[in-house]
Amino acid sequence: MYGGLCARKLARRSRSALIAALTVLLVQTLIVWNFSSLDTGEERKDDGREKRDRIGINKAYSEYQKSGVQRRHQQPPLGRASNRNKQQPDGYYSHRPKEKVRVDSNNENSVPKDFENIDNSNFGARSQAQRHAPGKHKQGLLEKVHAQQSLSKNSNEVIQYAQNKGGFNQTRTDLQRRANPTLSPQQSQQHRHHLQQAKRLATPTTDIKYDQPPKCEISGKEAISALSRTKTKECRQQIAEVYCRHKERQLMPEKVTRYCPVEGKVTMNVQWEDDSMETVPVVPVRIAFMLVVHGRASRQVQRLFKAIYHSSHFYYIHVDQRSNYLHRQMVALARQYPNVRVTPWRMSTIWGGASLLTMYLQSMKDLLAMRDWSWDFFINLSAADYPIRTNDQLVAFLSKYRDMNFIKSHGRDNARFIRKQGLDRLFFECDTHMWRLGDRKIPEGISVDGGSDWFLLNRMFVEYVINTQDDLVTNMKRFYTYTLLPAESFFHTVLENSPHCESMVDNNLRITNWNRKLGCKCQYKHIVDWCGCSPNDFKPSDLPRFQQTTRPTFFARKFEASVNQEIVNQLDAFLFGSMPQGTLGLKAYWENVFDEADGIHSLSDAHLTHYHAFARLGLARTTNSLQGDTSDNSCRYFAMGHPVSVHIYFLSDEFQGYLVRHHATNLATSKLETLETWVMPKQFFRFTYPPNTFNRLQFAEIGTDWDAKERIFRNFGNLMGPMAEPVGMQKWGKGSNVTMTVVWIDPTNVIAATYDILIDASAEFTHYRPPLNLPLRPGMWTVRVLHHWSPVAETRFLITPLTHHKHLPIRQEDALRTHNGPAKNSYMEQSFHGLNPILNIPVHLGQVEAAEHNAELTGSELERWVDSLVGEVWSAVYVCSTGPSSCPVMQTCRETVWSSLSPDPKSQLGPPKTNGRIR
Repeated sequence: MYGGLCARKLARRSRSALIAALTVLLVQTLIVWNFSSLDTGEERKDDGREKRDRIGINKAYSEYQKSGVQRRHQQPPLGRASNRNKQQPDGYYSHRPKEKVRVDSNNENSVPKDFENIDNSNFGARSQAQRHAPGKHKQGLLEKVHAQQSLSKNSNEVIQYAQNKGGFNQTRTDLQRRANPTLSPQQSQQHRHHLQQAKRLATPTTDIKYDQPPKCEISGKEAISALSRTKTKECRQQIAEVYCRHKERQLMPEKVTRYCPVEGKVTMNVQWEDDSMETVPVVPVRIAFMLVVHGRASRQVQRLFKAIYHSSHFYYIHVDQRSNYLHRQMVALARQYPNVRVTPWRMSTIWGGASLLTMYLQSMKDLLAMRDWSWDFFINLSAADYPIRTNDQLVAFLSKYRDMNFIKSHGRDNARFIRKQGLDRLFFECDTHMWRLGDRKIPEGISVDGGSDWFLLNRMFVEYVINTQDDLVTNMKRFYTYTLLPAESFFHTVLENSPHCESMVDNNLRITNWNRKLGCKCQYKHIVDWCGCSPNDFKPSDLPRFQQTTRPTFFARKFEASVNQEIVNQLDAFLFGSMPQGTLGLKAYWENVFDEADGIHSLSDAHLTHYHAFARLGLARTTNSLQGDTSDNSCRYFAMGHPVSVHIYFLSDEFQGYLVRHHATNLATSKLETLETWVMPKQFFRFTYPPNTFNRLQFAEIGTDWDAKERIFRNFGNLMGPMAEPVGMQKWGKGSNVTMTVVWIDPTNVIAATYDILIDASAEFTHYRPPLNLPLRPGMWTVRVLHHWSPVAETRFLITPLTHHKHLPIRQEDALRTHNGPAKNSYMEQSFHGLNPILNIPVHLGQVEAAEHNAELTGSELERWVDSLVGEVWSAVYVCSTGPSSCPVMQTCRETVWSSLSPDPKSQLGPPKTNGRIR
């Protein structure tokens, strides 16, 4: 009897244990979101164009929302690490599967070769995914368990750990985040607004406001999507007009005349003869170099100009309308040379936009109208280009083939190229965005071609393109006005079908550093409704590639001195000989990030706060330079006004910090002086001691503006304020597959986020941005990396409180709102406080009270708090003066080797020599 009773008790306990185990399994399968930003993978594979055409924003919009959630539910099972945590994971973020991408330096166009694997369809309105019906949630979990059993385990996943506050009754925001990991916390908090917006967009376009009603019914899903995302009424009106004209068959030519006398594609061959290029031609060609530049890297542009300059050639410079600092520098450059001019007009060109082709055509028209510039070839270059052979060699080569046009074709099946390039789609540019509006047909009668938008064209063909009004040129200008990446196809198509078709050479005389595994991450979707690629920067290891090319090559791209300047130094030495031993500034690089003429409105409040703090650190250093003599005020200063300029400083391709030029009043003489302060960042990454046996982790860093292509943070020094959205990056060595845990801890020891990353054997970098609720609490944050919950390493980063709000000194109500952390001190919907004792992270009431007190600070008290925090992370290394100084130990900036005013002969320009060159 007792034996039977015990058996029944054991059976009940076994059933209870089984139910508990199943419950654990169900909770583990809760999916938080799809983690898609690790370096080792690409976009999700697509079923081709049929699937791309299915998704839109018309009546199928709600179906798209649901399908988006369902697709993300089909994820691999959780890793074993989830079983080690005492708390059940709320879900995980799965890394998207890798694409098979190929590295090909000769394929010169900027759309992925494996285009069929890229989804270009998801350009619907920016709204959240719909929540599951609560009654179906448990049933959905069971279905997910069965579905996951048939899926293989994927690597490089992220698993979220949390206490599930609401059990199965998840909040709407939580489910939205799972469905769309790219949403910012602000977007997640406004989910109700977006859901209402999605409902409006699911209906016809009657809710879209126009200055004038459209002349037709707009029913295309891509056009409706574009209209819902435009920012201005003008752009919306233009899109409606273009769509209606296209619908009425008034926009596109249906048939175009071909004038090439030869059937099919004609490609001429040219010979590669190094010896013949050293011979001076009897009548050398003269080249019009078209420099298309943007950004702030003026020294890199000057170095390129120095390398290609000759007094016999001509240089026409277009500076992007948004790059005012660089425009000022180029105008100053042009004043020094009679054969250099800057375009009197400027455009805001975008990647893939029609504006780029418009800019080239206008530049060609200008150059033809300059009667005093008698040129033979048109060559376009960017600031990221650099010559790999001398000017004399280029002139000798082009003089031999002066009747040829050098343009690189795609080298693929033409039908596939048209589909991949989006030539059979209608695009329109406005609001600095390239909008996709629907399908279109390629005109009959011609062969469409394309490839690279970097080319060398002779004057005869340029005159034909600009001045001829025949059917081919007129209709091609019309067709390419509404084309994606038009500069990559317009000149190819016109040349191939024109009377000049027999002058085409399938080689643009360049080598491009294509690494499609890193460069094809659809990084331009914020400005164009398509997927594209960008070349990588060259590094010193690439130098043999320039010397071993088997085809005529004179230029290479891309180069970026803020990523690697050594390769440019090596090329310079190869082309022109080494600079003298001890040349100043040879290993240094300076790049301006702020100039007084830009106005402080060009800065974020976070950057303005940091630059002021850096200047005050410099003044504190000068005060201590006299070793504590309190009676001597000769090196004591009072800060005056906003910074004058700011540069980032590199030495031997390593970031060295910021150089802030600023005004200050000397307290001894009451005279205003202009000083420059060099602040250098401190390093906070460290391995635990005693060291963990795990040795794959090499480095970890937290920052913003992560560049997955070059694998650097573009926010150099990681200047972050409370509204920043930081990214965690880890660098790995080779080894076996492993699961790592990452824990984010705020200044008051609140665990803001924790997740697991499943690292495969070949992973080199991983990065992830946890969707933290904003604002972040100011102070020093800590991020720990754990293996089997044992510490491996940690790093710290600063969230700096703001001294300015909308560029004015911050008021107390704004300070309280910005510096008090997120609502209820909750960085996510989930709570992680149960992990504090497990990770031995104590929470003290005093820390919280101090943080709340600091959140109220304004004025000088706030500045002292900011300076104490910034001083933990940055050191004022040196201070110099731009002119005479009352401080006896102050060095003049031009006498230093680090100042932005110190000598930089490698990019310094001068008058042409007797041989016509500068370099």
